[in-house]
Amino acid sequence: MLGGLLMCLALASTTSARAYDTAHHVSLAGDGTPHAVRPYVDLAQELIGHGMAYLGIRYRQGGTSPETGFDCSGLVQRIFLTAAGVELPRTAAAMARLGEKIGREDLRPGDLVFFNTMRRTFSHVGIYVGDGRFLHAPSSGGVVRMDAIGERYWTSRFNGARRLLADLGG
Repeated sequence: MLGGLLMCLALASTTSARAYDTAHHVSLAGDGTPHAVRPYVDLAQELIGHGMAYLGIRYRQGGTSPETGFDCSGLVQRIFLTAAGVELPRTAAAMARLGEKIGREDLRPGDLVFFNTMRRTFSHVGIYVGDGRFLHAPSSGGVVRMDAIGERYWTSRFNGARRLLADLGG
């Protein structure tokens, strides 16, 4: 499943053929992506690629680096800084005040997803990677991993999502 997503993203970044969608009068990249959204797709791919490099890094409360470990917001902050050069606030709650509020049904790769895991809203954050999965640093004793957003635990704690990429030029 993840392999297919990464392959699609890799193919999208390497193709340069142009096409034209006559039904919608939009110029398309070789993979069918409208050229107007190409920067969004490229930036989402960068974020996810950087995030995947941190899979397996241990959780550490207050952690902000792969050397010492990550907490959820430290992971998201690091990914956005290294992949997009964007400095995000340090807490999940502060991140939840940024960007465009979106519904779960409108999630796209690169969107931030928020959960109530500590009896307060926006106490946990991750990055949606597509295919119903998100990347995050879960909790003490855990490691950076991907989980299905549709799992009962996450569904019952879902607080919302924000799209930051549109603000970054996508």
